[in-house]
Amino acid sequence: MSLREVVTLRKVELTMEENNKYLTIKKLVETGGNKKRAAMYLNCSIRHINRMIKGYQQEGKSYFIHGNRGRKPVHTFNDKTRQLILDLYCTKYYDANFTHFSELLKRNEKIIASPTSVRNILMQELILSPKARRSTKKKVNAYLKTAQKNAKSQKETAKILNAIVAIEDAHPRRPRCAYAGEMLQMDASQHHWFGTEKTYLHIAVDDATGAIMGAFFDSQETLKGYYHTLKQVLTQYGIPYMLFTDKRTVFEYKKKNISSVEEDTFTQFGYACSQLGIQIQTSSVAQAKGRVERMFQTLQSRLPLELRLAGVTNLEQANEFLNSYIKEFNAQFALPVNSTKSVFEKQPDNEKINLTLAILTSRRVDNGHCIKFNKTYYKPVDSNGYPVYYRKGTSGMVIQAFDGNMFFCVDEKVYALDAVPDHAHTSKNFDISPVQEKPTKRYIPPMNHPWRQSIFNRYLKKQAHRPENVA
Repeated sequence: MSLREVVTLRKVELTMEENNKYLTIKKLVETGGNKKRAAMYLNCSIRHINRMIKGYQQEGKSYFIHGNRGRKPVHTFNDKTRQLILDLYCTKYYDANFTHFSELLKRNEKIIASPTSVRNILMQELILSPKARRSTKKKVNAYLKTAQKNAKSQKETAKILNAIVAIEDAHPRRPRCAYAGEMLQMDASQHHWFGTEKTYLHIAVDDATGAIMGAFFDSQETLKGYYHTLKQVLTQYGIPYMLFTDKRTVFEYKKKNISSVEEDTFTQFGYACSQLGIQIQTSSVAQAKGRVERMFQTLQSRLPLELRLAGVTNLEQANEFLNSYIKEFNAQFALPVNSTKSVFEKQPDNEKINLTLAILTSRRVDNGHCIKFNKTYYKPVDSNGYPVYYRKGTSGMVIQAFDGNMFFCVDEKVYALDAVPDHAHTSKNFDISPVQEKPTKRYIPPMNHPWRQSIFNRYLKKQAHRPENVA
């Protein structure tokens, strides 16, 4: 029941408005005052003044009590339903905000309750939304100061104080970009998304529409996570104009005395973007990426509950769940992508995406005509499956494509790479029927990708001379 000032006389209780009518009519009857003035003061007609005078003369003060007082509206929830909603929130949907909880009740429990109704039911039990605003927090704090004085036990006081949840949005807002694909904000968030271990969710959010263009879970903030996210963008929408990232993310992080270029994530991701014509802009101020930061706040209040209800326990299940969830999320919260106001370039084919989102590194042929990469020896083979031999010290480019296939580029030629096993599968001396491995034809991508070592080295030299990388 809302707080209202009540005036008590004998056993009849009137609200301020009802008491004002009572005193006005009483004075009018006792002094024979002007009915027009009374009607103007009470903002009603003279006919209604006459009706109130008659009611006062017959019933007295009790006439001014509203007839619906104490009655429940026809559309109100009964006590059983209210208790069910409360129990569901406390036991099953305890980490949902009120709007999300209202949607879950309708979808999963077949209970239709507006967010306002849900809020009223839960607020009566001093349960605040995880997305409670500062103004709400201040009002509850003011109420708690009064309630704390009247608390009958320390347990009751502790329960009231523990109900306060403060959530603040510290990210400044700015106008959205004019066109879809003009700028995508990318970042990763570490959180208890599912299970017992914290994981990282990588996302790309379009600044113009607020739509999630790509999302991928990984155990760490990795190049793999950002490559998978970018692949979704390229496959479903096309090539964006710009990516906006945080300098404190994996994009700008460089290990001291880094041993190999394939560990330099910014170089690998930046080189892939440069081949697609995507600009990368970074900022050391997290608030500059307000769109993606606020998106993580929304996802952190909704997605863990959805993952828990879906029974997700590992990365594979989580990434599979994202495929359907992101579509539903964008349909509900994002602005529609208008093709006439989109600056996405045409989607590249799958082969180009696979070869562009690759890890490139320089290697030299050893005295065994092999290349060592990630503690494994590989031998170059041509399109017919026959090994190719280069003299020791020959420099080339190892390409690890997005799908995991390995290639080796020397000058203008590209070869496939086969891992050299530690032991032969059969012995021609001791096995009765040794297996004769026949060369099989291999797919060699055409030389239409800038894999030349000179181009990559030129890019590395350019990165080394960036102002922020010069000591």
